[in-house]
Amino acid sequence: MTPSVLDALRQALGDAVSTGADDLDRMRADKSGHVSDSGPLALVTARSIQDVQQTLRIATRFGTPVVPRGAGTGLAGGAIAGDGEIVLSTLAMNRILEISPADQLAVVEPGIINADLNAVLAEQGLWFAPDPASKAISSVGGNIATNAGGLLCAKYGVTREAVLGLKVVLAGGDLLTLGHRSVKGVTGLDLTALMIGSEGTLGVIVEATLRLRPAVAGPVRTIGAYFPDVRAAAAASAAITAAHLTPAAMELMDAASLRAIGAYLNLDLAQRGQSYLLVQFDGGGSDGEADAALNLIHAAGGDAELTSDPVEGERLLAIRRACHPALTAIGTTLIEDVAVPRSALPDMFDAIRGIEQRRDISIPTVAHAGDGNLHPNFVFDGPSVPEAIWDAADEVFTAALALGGTLTGEHGVGILKRRWLRRELGDAQFDLQRRIRSAFDPQGILNPGKVF
Repeated sequence: MTPSVLDALRQALGDAVSTGADDLDRMRADKSGHVSDSGPLALVTARSIQDVQQTLRIATRFGTPVVPRGAGTGLAGGAIAGDGEIVLSTLAMNRILEISPADQLAVVEPGIINADLNAVLAEQGLWFAPDPASKAISSVGGNIATNAGGLLCAKYGVTREAVLGLKVVLAGGDLLTLGHRSVKGVTGLDLTALMIGSEGTLGVIVEATLRLRPAVAGPVRTIGAYFPDVRAAAAASAAITAAHLTPAAMELMDAASLRAIGAYLNLDLAQRGQSYLLVQFDGGGSDGEADAALNLIHAAGGDAELTSDPVEGERLLAIRRACHPALTAIGTTLIEDVAVPRSALPDMFDAIRGIEQRRDISIPTVAHAGDGNLHPNFVFDGPSVPEAIWDAADEVFTAALALGGTLTGEHGVGILKRRWLRRELGDAQFDLQRRIRSAFDPQGILNPGKVF
């Protein structure tokens, strides 16, 4: 009898291979709200680089698709697996291999959870800056694969700016060592940057050398401001940016999102206004910057208060982080992710309001106002996105592109946005990116159907 891919996996990896119904069923979904039609062929829980290499060599030999997966917290359907596919999980590869205070770097395996890493780093006065809202449950490898953003990007950057080097296994099983441990390094093409945000389509990340920061010293100042409407709040955030102030976080919530979060946390968040702007400053200049921002907020019609209590400030940030679970408590949620130039935020909110009115739907929207990244949310019943919702999302994407923006600021393309990718990239760049993907994975077995 000719051996199957399952036979080969079991022989090579033993109990790392699961075909249990519960395990496979969990691989059908991530946090996007989407579920594949059927479960995958197998789940491989890799515990070492060698496990990853063996899995990919076997998959290449049999021509079997492989879906790389971390914690499964993605919001674009990028780690969802279906019929005939192998899920290759790196979540059990969760060790910290090295922390170097002298060089301000850490070497980690991809499965370590973002918040767990930072808890260890804090003991040495260090910090890994990428701060996705899912940091308590998302893996660093997943953060890298999607180039995750978060609440602190405007000041501290997205994941790409915190990665010095990677070890990556290609589809055929070859191990690449990319990047460097030095602060500078421009030898050859920057394949490290290319891998970051590639959503598992070019290779499987098995190790990362991370750039660390010293823990932020100095006071933390947080402003909470209510506005009569979301355009006024967006205009205030744009004014803060135009004044060359640099908040650590600047988050904007419209009336619908405030109501949802309030219901979820049992708080009356919409009692003083129809939109809420949260602005936090840290470091040595936080006092002066917070005072200047407060003046701009008052001038824009905001009803604001300033706190110097870091615990209270963190509580306010936690309210913003509750947005996703608050909306998913209402129904299935398509969490969209567009970004525009920061000066265009008021116009983008106007565009979303217009779509709501024309289509008679509610689109609760929150924004990382400090970097122009908006999350319009579409809540509906059932497991599949209705075509009317996709039509409304199409209008949102069209508006963002018309304002000089992009289809995704941090979630990635996955399966949710692949139909719009060519529109943003144009034919020449779209075809070039597909050729680059083929150069890394000639058989096309890595995360097929995602992105392209």
